[in-house]
Amino acid sequence: MSSKIVPVIMAGGKGTRLWPLSRASAPKQFLEFLGETTLFQKTLARVADAGVYAAPIVVTNSDFRFLVAEQARAAGVALTSILLEPVARNTAPALAAAATFIAGLHGDDAIMQVLASDHEIDANATYFDCIAKAAAAARAGRLVTFGITPSEPATGYGYIEIGEDLGNGANAVRRFVEKPNHEKATAMLAAGGYLWNSGMFMLPVGLFLRELRQYAPDVLEAAGEAVAKAQHDLDFERLDEAAFSRAPDISVDYAIFEKTPIAAVVPSPITWSDLGSWDSVWKTGRQDEAGNVVDGSTTVLDTRNSLVISRDIHVAVQGLDNVAVIASEDAVYVGRMEDSQNVGKLVKHLASLPKTAKLTETHPTSYRPWGGYTSVLNGERFQVKRLFVTPGKRLSLQKHHHRSEHWIVVRGTAEVTIGDRTIPLRENESVYIPQGEVHRLANPGKILLELIEVQTGSYLGEDDIIRIEDEFGRG
Repeated sequence: MSSKIVPVIMAGGKGTRLWPLSRASAPKQFLEFLGETTLFQKTLARVADAGVYAAPIVVTNSDFRFLVAEQARAAGVALTSILLEPVARNTAPALAAAATFIAGLHGDDAIMQVLASDHEIDANATYFDCIAKAAAAARAGRLVTFGITPSEPATGYGYIEIGEDLGNGANAVRRFVEKPNHEKATAMLAAGGYLWNSGMFMLPVGLFLRELRQYAPDVLEAAGEAVAKAQHDLDFERLDEAAFSRAPDISVDYAIFEKTPIAAVVPSPITWSDLGSWDSVWKTGRQDEAGNVVDGSTTVLDTRNSLVISRDIHVAVQGLDNVAVIASEDAVYVGRMEDSQNVGKLVKHLASLPKTAKLTETHPTSYRPWGGYTSVLNGERFQVKRLFVTPGKRLSLQKHHHRSEHWIVVRGTAEVTIGDRTIPLRENESVYIPQGEVHRLANPGKILLELIEVQTGSYLGEDDIIRIEDEFGRG
């Protein structure tokens, strides 16, 4: 048994409300919004105190497994494990699987803290004081949630009505309230005694499993079997698909917290946002004297109370008020700030159209366990990409049936295998990979390797890769 808190970080969401930066293949938790650290890495930093926390467990899906592993490595955080959900089944099955896994490692007396990977939190002394109160309440036999002190009558959050004082900074939960309209939210704030439902929890593992057994036995049975039959794969635990698929799609609020008599809430007067819309990003950003938050390659003139972010092209905004202008490599969103809660509707519309559906799924930049690539230019029988390879990483030993490749090093040092030869390449040097030739690219250096790749051939799809050796377990 460990006296340390076991962090469980939920990192499988595919949010679309922060489009065009957040997309299904690279959602908001893995992106840098205002700064040089991703939300996931900020979450890891909040559980970095080895005197308080055990190494984290991350729950995600197979598509994000290498993003999780690489961003944790870059942040210098060792993980206990990465649990891979084979299908999405909401928070109750995911937490049931995590609790079962933790019980096997640390015993039923362990305490697990559940964190979302995509929240922006000011992790100051007040925040850690709330963590300590929640841990004490959990050790006293409560399933604990964190209730955020409301700063406005927000309609994008659920609410918790607090009940009797349990002592030591925790209260009983009187009831949960679904996301209200503005009128109801205003009335609740005026009445007092209501908190935003943060979706963060502190749970005694044994008690949580007991409550699952009583109130959601089908969830526990499916999750328990999925853990028992999980397959170990590199740094990952692949939950059994057949078992996990039998779990109902239900949130832990509905499955447990609205039913159990031992639910508690710690009122948390902290700076918190789930960054669920562009106006929430604007509210958490550093505003200039005109109320603007800008990031990236941008210019604003005679503009007020606006959010302007650009990741590639230069964006200039003039004479506007209360707008969000967000530019990625291949798409630009412009909308009134008050409409930013409805970006999801726009994304659904784009996804329904053949010409724009891809814009909702993938970025021109795709991430791989060794680094990634950006699509620069596509044409008839040719394609240009920018490759970037993390220090110490290498691609699979592979070949292509339908294309040849030209590589030009623009930064760093490459080690290139072609057939039975291995040659070094430095900046401004290039190499040609003939069609059908076995080859491999590696970065033996200590800085990021960047190359320009020109592909030519009759078919340039990513599925024209025949992997012969791959240290990441890909077929």
